[in-house]
Amino acid sequence: MAAAAKSDLLVRIGSAIVLFAIAGTALWFGGIAFGLLLLVGGALVLVEWLQLVRGMTVGAGARGALTLLGPVLTVGAVAGLWFIREHLGVTAALWVFGMVWATDIGAYFAGRAFGGRRLAPTISPSKTWSGLFGGMVAALIVSATVGDRGGITGVPLWVGLVIGLIAQLGDLGQSWMKRRAGVKDSGHLIPGHGGVFDRVDGLLPVALLLGALAFAGQIAVRG
Repeated sequence: MAAAAKSDLLVRIGSAIVLFAIAGTALWFGGIAFGLLLLVGGALVLVEWLQLVRGMTVGAGARGALTLLGPVLTVGAVAGLWFIREHLGVTAALWVFGMVWATDIGAYFAGRAFGGRRLAPTISPSKTWSGLFGGMVAALIVSATVGDRGGITGVPLWVGLVIGLIAQLGDLGQSWMKRRAGVKDSGHLIPGHGGVFDRVDGLLPVALLLGALAFAGQIAVRG
């Protein structure tokens, strides 16, 4: 059992390194490279989303709403990330990604360290209230530090608290979808990590919101 767990951990680490290298390179170069990454990633997320919806035990109304929500959320997130990277720059894009990544990391370690009352036991038994607050604080730290260094203006840098909450709500929403569909992962494309949707569930609503604010001129970068 220990050998199997170690092997699984190595697979997860290897996959994470490859994903980070691909995403980081595309983000750094921007333009066509980043656009292709977003288009391919968005298409895969949408396929996995619709597959989940088809397998869910929900009423016709909920199924129809989720079928509509998937394309809206995915296209909105892709457009938001594209706009931020191309019009505000790589640091602003890293600010967005960093808050979501920090949320995941902070929630994991705070949950492990403090445990406590379960956040939503019928949806995701492993998530705790301490993890929720830990993720929000971690996103706040990244928002304040990266945002200040990168010259982000137009929104208060404590917005990280809100982003940390939204990212975890996105995660919980996907967990609910998977539970209703009776599956552990949204797909099997990424060894040790499941599907693409599993990796970006918290990023989707965050990218949609911040992209919309940037497009509306509410987020800018000091020149």
